[in-house]
Amino acid sequence: MKSITVQQPQQMVIENRPLPEPAPEEVRVKVKLAGICGSDSHIFHGHNPFAKYPRVIGHEFFGVIDAVGEGVTTSRIGERVSVDPVISCGHCYPCSVGKPNVCAALVVLGVHRDGGFSEYAVVPAKNAHRIPDEVPDESAVMVEPFTIAANVTAQVQPREEDIALIFGAGPMGLTTLQALKGVYGVKRVIVADRIAERLEMAKHCGADHIVDNGKAPLSAWFERAQIKPTLIIDAACHPSILQEAIALASPAARIVIMGFSSEPSQVVQQGITGKELSIFSSRLNANKFPVVIKWLQEKRIAPEKLITHRFPYQQVGEAMTVFEKDQKSCCKVLLKFSE
Repeated sequence: MKSITVQQPQQMVIENRPLPEPAPEEVRVKVKLAGICGSDSHIFHGHNPFAKYPRVIGHEFFGVIDAVGEGVTTSRIGERVSVDPVISCGHCYPCSVGKPNVCAALVVLGVHRDGGFSEYAVVPAKNAHRIPDEVPDESAVMVEPFTIAANVTAQVQPREEDIALIFGAGPMGLTTLQALKGVYGVKRVIVADRIAERLEMAKHCGADHIVDNGKAPLSAWFERAQIKPTLIIDAACHPSILQEAIALASPAARIVIMGFSSEPSQVVQQGITGKELSIFSSRLNANKFPVVIKWLQEKRIAPEKLITHRFPYQQVGEAMTVFEKDQKSCCKVLLKFSE
């Protein structure tokens, strides 16, 4: 089989590998589609401290089960599945309190263990979630990105009356925007970004207001609107954003950080305690695949609005370049492995 492997930072190849056999409680997935994520780019460039090389990257993937290991019913063969890349132990403290995404022995497909940028992938059977027939393939491959939004919103519990501000109109900001509007019915969502084309994507995905915060401070926009955000989502994660969010926030607001920067953020603690703000963080997803699959069945989200580019897997180099360099027209890039 063909697999896309990062041999070492800056060196990515398509190589022949033996067809893997599923171990007990595992299934083999014939991969149909996979999505490129920022973490794949980080591994390629050597910026992920958890990745070991060589590594088959890719943690957003969808396909069909074509073989099962001992302990898995053969009736699963032929099942369309989207794969949760989070593998947890199930018994450590984080797992015991419902946070397997920060398991003490966490393994992530495509990072710690070979992932889905391959014609076939072997995964734990419990991580392969059946996709209903009515959900198209291209929506199925987008389940994992939307689980990030599902994890965020489950923590902060958005309300219709919230005034929500999202920093960043990239894939994570836009999935969260769709969840806020389509699932939780938040009536007022503001999206801030410095790229006009991304702001147009946000408008297409349901943003009530779009703001170019490269042209003027966000504080000026909120002063003119005479409102304060009660829910702030940092999907851009520049080190300066947290302090800005604290300054903008309404008293009793919630702030959630979706990613990270390697640079420190300087914050004034009085701004947090003086308003009694709640600050959340989110990593990966905690058993949110069934949640997002239900959203798809109920047509509460529209993944197709985020897919901008499609490439055969043989053109992964070109696809990665587009993903990294074309911030104006690119949102989600898909790789096609099989029909």
